[in-house]
Formats: sequence, structure tokens, C-alpha cells
Amino acid sequence: MGSADSKLNFRKAVIQLTTKTQPVEATDDAFWDQFWADTATAVQDVFALVPAAEIRAVREESPSNLATLCYKAVEKLVQGAESGCHSEKEKQVVLNCSRLLTRVLPYIFEDPDWRGFFWSTVPGAGRGGGEEEDENARPLAESLLLAIADLLFCPDFTVQNHRRSNVESAEDVHSLDSCEYIWEAGVGFAHSPQPNYIHDMNRMELLKLLLTCFSEAMYLPPSPESGSTNPWVQFFCSTENRHALPLFTSLLNTVCAYDPVGYGIPYNHLLFSDYREPLVEEAAQVLIVTLDHDSATSTSPTVDGTTTGTAMDDADPPGPENLFVNYLSRIHREEDFQFILKGIARLLSNPLLQTYLPNSTKKIQFHQELLVLFWKLCDFNKKFLFFVLKSSDVLDILVPILYFLNDARADQSRVGLMHIGVFILLLLSGERNFGVRLNKPYSVRVPMDIPVFTGTHADLLIVVFHKIITSGHQRLQPLFDCLLTIVVNVSPYLKSLSMVTANKLLHLLEAFSTTWFLFSASQNHHLVFFLLEVFNNIIQYQFDGNSNLVYAIIRKRGVFHQLANLPTDPPSIHKALQRRRKTPEPLSRAGSQEGASMEGSRPAAPAEPGTLKTSLVATPGIDKLTEKSQVSEDGTLRSLEPESQQSSAEGSPSEGESSQTWREQRRLSNASSSGQWSPTSDWILSWKSKLPLQTIMRLLQVLVPQVEKICIDKGLTDESEILRFLQHGTLVGLLPVPHPILIRKYQANSGTAMWFRTYMWGVIYLRNVDPPIWYDTDVKLFEIQRV
Repeated sequence: MGSADSKLNFRKAVIQLTTKTQPVEATDDAFWDQFWADTATAVQDVFALVPAAEIRAVREESPSNLATLCYKAVEKLVQGAESGCHSEKEKQVVLNCSRLLTRVLPYIFEDPDWRGFFWSTVPGAGRGGGEEEDENARPLAESLLLAIADLLFCPDFTVQNHRRSNVESAEDVHSLDSCEYIWEAGVGFAHSPQPNYIHDMNRMELLKLLLTCFSEAMYLPPSPESGSTNPWVQFFCSTENRHALPLFTSLLNTVCAYDPVGYGIPYNHLLFSDYREPLVEEAAQVLIVTLDHDSATSTSPTVDGTTTGTAMDDADPPGPENLFVNYLSRIHREEDFQFILKGIARLLSNPLLQTYLPNSTKKIQFHQELLVLFWKLCDFNKKFLFFVLKSSDVLDILVPILYFLNDARADQSRVGLMHIGVFILLLLSGERNFGVRLNKPYSVRVPMDIPVFTGTHADLLIVVFHKIITSGHQRLQPLFDCLLTIVVNVSPYLKSLSMVTANKLLHLLEAFSTTWFLFSASQNHHLVFFLLEVFNNIIQYQFDGNSNLVYAIIRKRGVFHQLANLPTDPPSIHKALQRRRKTPEPLSRAGSQEGASMEGSRPAAPAEPGTLKTSLVATPGIDKLTEKSQVSEDGTLRSLEPESQQSSAEGSPSEGESSQTWREQRRLSNASSSGQWSPTSDWILSWKSKLPLQTIMRLLQVLVPQVEKICIDKGLTDESEILRFLQHGTLVGLLPVPHPILIRKYQANSGTAMWFRTYMWGVIYLRNVDPPIWYDTDVKLFEIQRV
């Protein structure tokens, strides 16, 4: 039958369904088979031929027919899984049913009255109408999920047939060991099967249906309670699914083994159409959804350092019920870590290759999913995190992240990408090794819209952060705390900052310590505390080698004196706030010599008008995101108990104050002059007295007279001579006793778990446009907005 005929017949069936007012019996196969038996309808056609309005009409006016349609489609998938889909006809029926369910499921989820439908058993259906209740009847959702899992390891349909005989009996489907049919070599599997376009397409269709099943989460509003478990994911990732391990491994290996270049030959993608990419994207999306697990509320497996012969650590205790999370947390072999890290780094770097060999490789679009996956790996598997930081390979992740942050800084539709990039860097910065790795010289010249500098990866990080703070989108202001916390965490390990970077740090201090900025919101002074902490760490622990920074501090010494003498009397406060109304610019760029941007770079562009974006929930404040630890003499970390009600050394909110309220305060005081909050003399005094200026003042006291003397003696206006003097100078015995190093380590909490859930589903919603699975349905987890 021609495709036009089959479309026509399918459309006729849909019209019959929407016009029937009487229930159609489940046993009326002649009617139901029209939907899947004789047609071959591509998924795009199914979406076109089954309009949303008609699905909703059937749902409202003849609910029993919609129920029977779903039930019969699931039954066909179960039969296909049972029989092993040997004939072409059976394969076609399975694909048709899975496309139809992908179309219909979102309309079941958007109606609260239907939500329990898939979790109910269908009494007597398909059992010849027998009256006896089947004790073991499974809910429809479970039957559907198990059928999808079986079909994903179906020889000659989604995996290669290892046996040559074509007459495999049904029993073999159940005795089949799916671990021998893992889709791709990598973790726990050495054999790489021949690529097969048809199998990839079939897997992709089934994964699309699986993702649609999981997407019920999109129809529940964000709330800490709704957070815990998605029943679809919970069941699919439980011991009920006998394919959980091979499927987890297949998804992970498919993503990490993917090479968009095609056999390492540039421009090869222009010759071969790459049919792997859609499968890899789908696999990445399914994987991150199955790993959506609030680690703050669950016990995660302990890392006991044992290694076993298997790919998964046999750690005690058993760990989370969710087997995908469990397996991920127990990967432990070096070669597996290497495979995963190399794969993710290769894919994240792909857009950067584009910039200096245009079109040489296929540009992938799923970097946000990869960042979520990398986050999950580091969060759930501490051994992986340590492996990443053990070598300079971590820089292959850092550079692409800095590239994305810099590129997206002016684009409000990419605020989510900015957050996840910063969260990952915050997580990494809690480990000493990350700071140490940053000292590696930065020589790769990825064209980026930043000033040219010669230096290390630390310079790159600080220069990009400066760019985000001074010329990013205003919605990034809540991230300033995070950005500076990262710089504080790495600062004790930075051996030598370039002059460009030293000037950027002082420019930030200058901008943040103007009176109008300090007095215009209740939290702004924290940014000054963070920067002073950075300077103190470098002066105390890395003075030798940082003459550029010392020189910059001496040149800008006025800023420090100004802070020490900050006015606290009401008239001065009033005057500062008046000045603020005249200069609404959040941060002046004056005083920061921008210098030429790198060659070949394009300026960061704002979002195109009309771009769709999804809303995000607020992120917890830095005090909730992190936990303070002190570095002991031997380099180990000691957690600092949160002080009771008195506020901590940097005048940050005490535990009793919720970060939500101060985030809100900051927003209001920055957004409106109606002033929900106004500064008082007492408030300024309360934190001014805690400004950690002693070390810097002592440094200035010692060095300024010496530098001035050189200038007078030699009539110098030349920096190099002064820098040479500072390089050989020493402050040993002259500075106050070094303070202990404070690290603010990321700590899992339900606030970030909720943020990740809304961000992840927002990305998945926006990325699935062909077919547009969720478009125009009544999603509750986030709002869809146009720029």
C-alpha cells in the first residue's frame, strides 16, 4: 500500500474514533487494528494526523474509547515483546503503537483526572472477558515500561542477532541475556557491534516513547514535595526491570563513545549522513531523567575503596533503590573513568572546534544534557570526581564550560546554561586539586570575546568571570556570589596571575566597593568580603610569584583606604543612594582597560527576539549551596559547624535567615527605588568592623614607601623595574599570622535538586521539536516564555 493510502486510512480511523459517541468494545479488532496493522506512518505523520484538539475531545467526550486505545496499543507492544518481533509486520505494529502512544500520553498527563489511569489494572480486558479477577494483573504503566525494556534488546529489531537460525522460539526471548547485547563498547563491555541504521532508528523511537512516559513530571508544579520520585522512573529503574544494567550501560556507552567527526577525518560529516546523533541525543536525555534523584535526601553508597573484578563496585550498603543511580555511583575502574571523561570532553569541545575550523565537524546541540550528565557523575560518584581532578584532563572540561559561559552571558534564554556551568565549577572548586590544575599555562587559543592575555587557566577563568559580571545579562546577578566563591576557593593555590587578571580583580573590587553599590542592597557587601579573601589568600600563601597582583594592589591602594574609612553617618548614606539613582548602571566598565578581544571572536549576542525559553525556579543562596570547611596543616578538610545565631566572619546571613528572603531583598532593592530595605548606620557598622583589611594594610604599609623611594631615586615611571623589585621582595615575618584557608564546598540540597529538575525538563521540552512532543500541552513544571 502506498504511503498516501496508509495515511488516508489512518486518518479515517482517527476521524471514526473522534466521532463515535458509543464505547467501542476492546474485542473489536477490526476497528482497533486500523490504527496500527496496515499502515506505516512516520512519527511526524502521526503528529499531523492526530490533532491535539481531537485527542482532548475524545478524552472529554468518550473517555472509555481513549482508555481502550491506550490499552490496546500497550497490549500490542507487550505482544511484540513476547513474540520477539520476527516478522516485518510485527515490527511495524510495534513502531506504529509506540508513535501513537508518544502522541497521546502528554494529553493523559495534562489532565489530573487521568493521572492514575496508567497505574490502574484493566479488569478482564483481553482475557476473553472472563469474570475471574487476575490476581497478578500489572498496572498498565508497568506492562508498558517492561515491554519497552524488552523491545530495546530485541534481536534483529533493536540489536544484532547473534544466532544464525531465524526460527527462534518465544521462550528464547525470556532466556536471552541482554548483557551480551549491550549497544556499544565502553563501561563493562568490550565489543563494539557493527553500526546498524535501522536498529538505531528503532531504538530512538522506543527511547522517545520512554522519555514521554517519564515526562509526567512536567505536568506537576515545582514543589519540594513533588520532588521525590517519578513513579515511571522509579519502576523502570528498579529490580523489576531485568534489563536495567545492560540498558544503563548501553545508554552511557552510546553517549560517551559518540564521535561527531566521523573516524577522525575533518569534513567527513559532509559525506556521511550521521544517523547516530539523534540516538545519542535521545540516550542522553533518557539517561539524565533516570538519574534525577535527590541525593540530599537519600543515602548514597559509601566509597570504600575496594575494587572488584566487575565494572560496578560491590559497595556496601546497597545504596539507592534507583538502579541507574546505583550503577552510576559504583563505576570505579580507571579505564571506565577515562572512557567517560574523554567522551564527555570530546563532545563538549565540539562547538569550540567549530570556531577555528568552521564546518570541519558536525556541530552537536546537546551540550546542556552533557553538562547535566557530567554534574550527575561528579555528584553521585566521588571516585569519578577525584579521577577528573587527578590529571590536567579536568581542563578539557573547564575550557568548554568557560567558552559556553562567556558565549551565553548576554542571552537571557540561556540563563539556565549559565547556572549549570557555574554550579559545576563550584563543585570542582571545593577540591584542592582543581586550584592546583589551574596553574597550567593556557595556550589553546579558542576564539573568545575576552581580552588577550598570556597566562594560565586561572587567568582564563578570572577574565571570563570578570566579563560575565561586567557585561552579562542582568539576570545573572544572583550568580555573582557563586562566581566569587569559586575564585576564593581556588585562590590559595594560584601561583602567578597575569597583569591583565590582576587588573580585572581590582576593577571588580573598585566597582563593588563604591558606596552606592554597597548601600543599595542588603547583600552587596558580601562581594567585597569575597574579593578581600581572595587577595588575603594570595598574599599569605602565594606571595612569591604574584608580583603583578601586589603591584596592582599598590597602584589601587586608594580603594582599600576608602573601604577602611567607609562613611556610616546618615547624611553620607543618603548622598550615596542619591548618586545611585543617577547612575543605574549596575557596574561601570570605566577604569577597566578592556584591550582588544581575541582574534576571530564574535561578541556575545543577546537572544533573538521570539526565542522560546522556559522559566527556572530560584536557586538557593550561597550559604545554602555551600558548607564551610577549614584546610588543616596536613591538607585535610575540617567541616566548620554553622555558628548558631550570630552571623559568621564575613557577615553573611546567619543560618536562621533564609537565603530566599535575602535573595528576594537583593532583587527588590536592586529593582525598585521604593526601597523594601534601606541601609542604616548600625547595619553598615556591623559588617564594616569585620572587613578583613589587616593583611593588605600591613602590605601597603611596608611596600608603598619602598616603591615610592625607588620611583624618586631612579626617576622611574617604568613598571618593569618596580615589578622586578616586588618579585624579589619578601614579607616574611612582617604580615599577620596566616589565617586558616576556608573552602566553601558545594553541598547537595533539595533546592538545587528542584532547580536541576526544572532546568533539565525545560531543556528536553525545548529540544524535542521534531516531533513537538509536549508543545502546546498544559505543562506545569515551568512556564514557556518568549524573549
